[in-house]
Amino acid sequence: MTAVGIDVGKASLDVAIEGRPAVMRVANSTAAIRKLVRKLADLDQARIVVEATGGYEEPLLEACCDAGLWVARVNPRQARNFARAAGDMAKTDAIDARLLCLMAGMFADRLQRHQAPLPWQRELRDWLRRRGQVVTALQAHRQQMAMCPPSIRTLAAKTVAALRRELAAIDRQMQALLDAHATPALGSCKGLGPIFQATSLALLPELGALSRRQIARLVGVAPMNRDSGQSSGVRRIRGGRAPVRVALYMATLSAVRWDETMKAHYKQLRARGKLAKVALVACMRKLLTIVNARRRDELRMEAAVPI
Repeated sequence: MTAVGIDVGKASLDVAIEGRPAVMRVANSTAAIRKLVRKLADLDQARIVVEATGGYEEPLLEACCDAGLWVARVNPRQARNFARAAGDMAKTDAIDARLLCLMAGMFADRLQRHQAPLPWQRELRDWLRRRGQVVTALQAHRQQMAMCPPSIRTLAAKTVAALRRELAAIDRQMQALLDAHATPALGSCKGLGPIFQATSLALLPELGALSRRQIARLVGVAPMNRDSGQSSGVRRIRGGRAPVRVALYMATLSAVRWDETMKAHYKQLRARGKLAKVALVACMRKLLTIVNARRRDELRMEAAVPI
């Protein structure tokens, strides 16, 4: 096994390979990534660790996955805590690459291997991100309009109208992708609307491929123990993929109100003395388990269909 750590920047990639003293720097471009992946494919069972960098790492991750390479993406907080534990307080791109390489060598078997989304999921992800940008801009312009004088409010109203048209166009594109690739079973429960379906399929490609405990931990709805000695702390959720968790929370709010199964589960938890937020998180976990099982069955059916 050969450990590889890659520190990702907007313009460049710093690559540290186990057994090589120098850190290699390549451009963060399609052509350079293609050449880098070919070099990494020649290594003996490369284990690649990449730090999340606001989306700049996605072309590299997708290229590695398409080439069949083992690659994992770690949270920046996790990487920084590892650096502190290693006693390295300095921070440069080369140092970060070497520390990620060390992490790959020590913890590759404990890291979650990255699963790249399919081409249609990548397109859905891009539309979903643009939708979030438009929604944020639309909200900001609406708030600003309330404080504008009438002469300026007319111009602001035109901007709001343009953003609304763009939002409607984005929703149509997303719905077309869902109609072409998402199955009805994923949205058969109350609350699982188009936004939740798009978020879960685009930002959670592992859906259906992991167990219920693994998927709950990945999303960030698994309770974490806080015990020490004879004391038993309160279990809390933390970490995970925030956009998926937010979409799941909104879907669960609707499900516990309109879906009979989820409503009964929520009332049962409340009757047992659980706090409202605790019961809601438990319902989020149950709803995620249901969606994960349905997606798993869908993938199995698709694999069983002869080409």
